[in-house]
Parts: sequence; C-alpha cells; structure tokens
Amino acid sequence: MVTSMNTDIEGGSADLSHLHPAAQRIARLPDEERLRYVRADRWIGYTRATAALEQLDTLFSWPTKQRMPNLLLIGPTNNGKSMIIEKFRRAHPPITHEDREEIPVLVMQMPSDPSVTRFYTALLAALGAPMRSRYRLADLEQLVLRLLRAASVRVLVIDELHNVLGGRGDSRREFLNLLRFLGNELRIPLVGAGIRDAYLAIRADDQLENRFAPLTLPRWEPDEDACSLLASFAASFPLRRPSPIANPEMASYLLTRSEGTIGELAHLLTDAAVAAIESGEEAITQRALLLAPYEGPFERELT
Repeated sequence: MVTSMNTDIEGGSADLSHLHPAAQRIARLPDEERLRYVRADRWIGYTRATAALEQLDTLFSWPTKQRMPNLLLIGPTNNGKSMIIEKFRRAHPPITHEDREEIPVLVMQMPSDPSVTRFYTALLAALGAPMRSRYRLADLEQLVLRLLRAASVRVLVIDELHNVLGGRGDSRREFLNLLRFLGNELRIPLVGAGIRDAYLAIRADDQLENRFAPLTLPRWEPDEDACSLLASFAASFPLRRPSPIANPEMASYLLTRSEGTIGELAHLLTDAAVAAIESGEEAITQRALLLAPYEGPFERELT
C-alpha cells in the first residue's frame, strides 16, 4: 500500500494540496532528498516575527538625526530571536564595491566578558577587519568608528546583550556608557537581543532605557496563533499525507513537550517529520511523534 502511494506521488498523480508549492515539489522526490530538505533550516513566519521585522525595517529606513531610536528584542533562549535577526540581515546583504565593502546591517555577539576592549575586538571581527596583536584603547576606538563609517553600517545588532551583566559593576557601567557613546557618535540605530536579563541591564541606565524600545517574544501558549504556526509547519514539511497538528489539543501537547519555545518546537517537529518519512507514516501523527528521538530541555537535563 505504501509502495503504491509512493509510486503515485513520484509519478505526480497524488493530491499534495495540503503542502506549500515548494514542499509539493520536494514531496515528489526520493526519501533521501526529502529528508535533507526536512533537516534544513527554514523560515516560518508568524505574527510577532513579522512585527519584529517590520520594526527592524523601520529602524533601517530611519533618517539620520542626533538621537536615533533603538530596539531591544527580548525572549527566552531558543525562541526565535536569532532567526529574526538573520532574516533581517539577509534582507539587507553586504554590497561589494571596487574599493570597499558596504555592510548595511552588522551583527555581532556580545562577549561573555563585557570589557570595552573585547567588545571593540568583537566588532572588528564582525567587520572582517585584520587584527594587530595590540592596540591602545583610544586607537582601537577610533579604528572601529572609522571602519563602521567606511562600511556604511546603518544598523548595529548586538546579540546576547544580557552578557553585559556578567561584568563587575565598574565594567558594566563602562559598557553601558559605551552603548550611549556609539549611538551618539555614529547616529545609527542599535538593536540589542537577549533574554530578560538584557532588559534588566538596559534599565540600569535611565538614558538607555528611554532609548531602547522593548519587543518581547514570549513563550508560546496553545491558542489560535499557535495553531496557525503549527499549520505553517505542517504545510512546509514534504510529507505525502496531511499532518493533523493544527488544533488546540495537539498544540497543548507539542508546546508542553517543547516548553513553549519555537526553536524546540521546530526541533520536535523536524524529528517527527523524519520519523514519518522513514516509517512510511507520511504525516506527523501520534505514532510519528512517539517514534521521534526528540528529548525536551527538561528531559535532557535529567540525562
């Protein structure tokens, strides 16, 4: 029976209307190619992600003025912040000129030790600039500013901003002063991303708190938005039967297992889609979910 269904699919006669057009094309390919597609990263749009991208694009187009607006993207670990940032970066890719490279959106990661020197060094690495063994701090600062201007950076994104709390009191204040300095000197929007501690860090400085508008990505609840998200996932996996997961009961089950973050949910559903192909189930069902090797964060802590 499965063989007959697979033959019909690969011949192009089966109904794949439950899938997005791109997934329909992949669903007609052999299992090996379908598995490769399932395991690849994919963008699943949802309301808060779309709102975040719209705010980021608004900042990107903001006219230069003395006090630029900033954004703070806050959410639990593995809840879509990095995917949103990467989607935004790819929408504004680097442009290579004969004499220089233009980097409209520069993304860097806040060092675990939030010293000014390490921060500037991380910025140079993000710019792809060659590093000398030693710089005086004043020279390092001027070099970074010069290269950021030369690269025509229009938005600077600082991921893992909550790492600023890892520093001692003096170094933490020094770094917060640095953020103010960069915003004033470059006159470009700054975007911070991190867990709730990032907001606590910014709140420690009244001037910075007024400049950074928070946008929260909370854990998912089994509501209408979650069902819509699950429907999008189901339509994106090249499975040859519809997956009955876009309902409140399945949403509650899946979000409980994945602890309400979109990254863990994607991991769980990917494992289930792989199991569905390998077992011949061809849909994300309770059987495919039981066959999937996925372990949630709590389960991983116990092993």
